[in-house]
Amino acid sequence: MSSEDTNTINKEKLDVYLKELAKEYRRMGGKAMPAELILIGGAAIIVNYGFREMTTDIDAIIHAASTMKDAIHHVSDKMNLPNRWLNADFMHTLSYSPKLEQYSVYYKNFYGVLDVRTIAAEYLIAMKLCSGRRYKNDLSDIIGILAEHEKHGAPISMKQIDTAVRNLYGNWDKIPLVSISFIDDTMLTDDFAKAYAKVKSEEKRAKDILLDFEQAYPGTANMQSIESILDNLKKKQKKREEILRELKTGKQDD
Repeated sequence: MSSEDTNTINKEKLDVYLKELAKEYRRMGGKAMPAELILIGGAAIIVNYGFREMTTDIDAIIHAASTMKDAIHHVSDKMNLPNRWLNADFMHTLSYSPKLEQYSVYYKNFYGVLDVRTIAAEYLIAMKLCSGRRYKNDLSDIIGILAEHEKHGAPISMKQIDTAVRNLYGNWDKIPLVSISFIDDTMLTDDFAKAYAKVKSEEKRAKDILLDFEQAYPGTANMQSIESILDNLKKKQKKREEILRELKTGKQDD
């Protein structure tokens, strides 16, 4: 089994890990103080939708007794998972809002001590727009969510997305311009499948370029240089070597 196989989490594995976590938390005394997890990002995608099958870790808002940390570490050791397989790191990112809990929806309860919730669709889209990382799954996830809701006869409107953005962040000021342009274009498309394939291809290419650069020049890339280069990448096709040189030197085309 490859490292990719062991380090990725699909819906089936996620439920197994959460069940084991609840079991361990209960053993440590969690029955006296039930816990709550609110799944965010990739974990919320894989439990609610079929277009993305896996994630590499579980981002969550965690409400629990201090023994939850020990329970998480125990599951990590028992199931051969990375130490931070379940974490709340995203709470330090721009896409976090304390209002997320208000717009969470029930998923499952495990062993009577662990309630698990996820984020409602339009609020996931709002978070993905705020992150707007073109080298991750943010933009393709947005299209995937829109596509599945349309397929099931419950399309998500721009009004719903606008409401979600305003409820979480107050206004659109935190949303990058590239994300605003993206959602405007996406809501006009008549072929989500084609749009999804195109964005996934762009995300993969961007990720490959950034991985190459990080390997060649460890620790020198920053968010500003990454976004600037990806802007150029979208405008015209360039050879990978040329893009890597631009990332290294910071030079941009006029």
